[in-house]
Amino acid sequence: MSRPAEAVQRVIKAYDVRGLVGVDIDEAFVADVGAAFARLVRDSLDQPATQVVIGHDMRASSPALSKAFADGVLAQGLDVVHIGLASTDQLYFASGLLDCSGAMFTASHNPAAYNGIKLCRAGAKPVGRETGLAAVAEEVIAGVPGYDGPRGSESERDVLADYGDFLRSLVDIGGARPLRVAVDAGNGMAGHTAPAVLGSIASLTLKPLYFELDGEFPNHEANPLDPANLVDLQAFVLETKADIGLAFDGDADRCFVVDERGQAVSPSAVTALVAARELNREIGATVIHNLITSRAVPELVGERGGTAVRSRVGHSYIKALMAETGAIFGGEHSAHYYFRDFWGADSGMLAALHVLAALGEQDRPLSEMMADYQRYEASGEINFTVTDAPEIVDSVLQALGGRIHAIDHLDGVTVDLGDGRWFNIRMSNTEPLLRLNVEARTAEEVTEIVDEIGGYITSGARAST
Repeated sequence: MSRPAEAVQRVIKAYDVRGLVGVDIDEAFVADVGAAFARLVRDSLDQPATQVVIGHDMRASSPALSKAFADGVLAQGLDVVHIGLASTDQLYFASGLLDCSGAMFTASHNPAAYNGIKLCRAGAKPVGRETGLAAVAEEVIAGVPGYDGPRGSESERDVLADYGDFLRSLVDIGGARPLRVAVDAGNGMAGHTAPAVLGSIASLTLKPLYFELDGEFPNHEANPLDPANLVDLQAFVLETKADIGLAFDGDADRCFVVDERGQAVSPSAVTALVAARELNREIGATVIHNLITSRAVPELVGERGGTAVRSRVGHSYIKALMAETGAIFGGEHSAHYYFRDFWGADSGMLAALHVLAALGEQDRPLSEMMADYQRYEASGEINFTVTDAPEIVDSVLQALGGRIHAIDHLDGVTVDLGDGRWFNIRMSNTEPLLRLNVEARTAEEVTEIVDEIGGYITSGARAST
């Protein structure tokens, strides 16, 4: 059955499939996506697929949608391995372990009414617009051809314990001092994976918060990137006298860190810390960072003898660069952390293990330890609703004139204002938004730049309406 192009392209995005259940996404639609994805990987010239592993999060719609997707795959002659409830990085682990393509049903940090699919090829290789999603969308629009061969078969496999064993094998935490670890699962999949990964480590005492799996997210949104959703963990760290707090998003592939004072730790500082640990293990290795990660990251990588490589924002770009360069590690401002030893895929839980190991190997509190990696102040991502983004960006650049020291267009526009001050403006892939990120040596400088650039953007937005 063919489908309207506009409706399909609204849901099949640059990095994944995502939309409102019953409005944008239903069982018939995901069955078509499953069939199109099966054809894509089955007919691949370099690595033809014979099976697809499927996992899902705790949303009420996820089991039925994942079953419908499986029906589409089976109809194209491929086998399906169901791993059931899983975090996204647990699905990547299964894809790597079984060396097969994968599909994870989740809408990550989006509200309960949403759901979606994250797709990968064998070995957790990313599937984005340029690497297969556009082809999947075209087939769903045109109508997926049938298949004359035999239907595939289904099986189930529980990989949770294997996933936990594998992550712990990558980070030596055996000699660490005792730590009290507060974990906010946000009613998401970390409530399933954190006990399996962290619960068996003798030096750790887990302090669980919102571990009950509930796709309605009754306590707060499962999006720790929004400071409002860290408030409960920050209070919980102080209440329990924890040494560290960890917050995960809905599908538990991102990890955010809170120190013993209840203060949020920059994901850029976590990137720098993990990069330093990985470079200690492999001197001269390559580390990927996206272009709005703190400049402290490439500075530290260079000082430790490594090679820092900048990437566009987005997991498909970073994973592609990880494969191309053989990088040992990659980090994003959004708390996605990528590891060569994890098939180049991202794992918030693996990043958490690195931070816990680093903290446990020395006697300082987390706040003092992380100060070694926090060289600049940052604004975080600030969004502006606009109607003519290119025109507004041009007006910002014109207003700054000769004050611009350097400029590049790797992803949006990055402007170097000198003396450690820079900002990036980039357009959203899915919404009429301009995203602003600013970094400088002091918080006062950050505020000044945000106020100035934000003023240019909002005045331009008013002028263009």
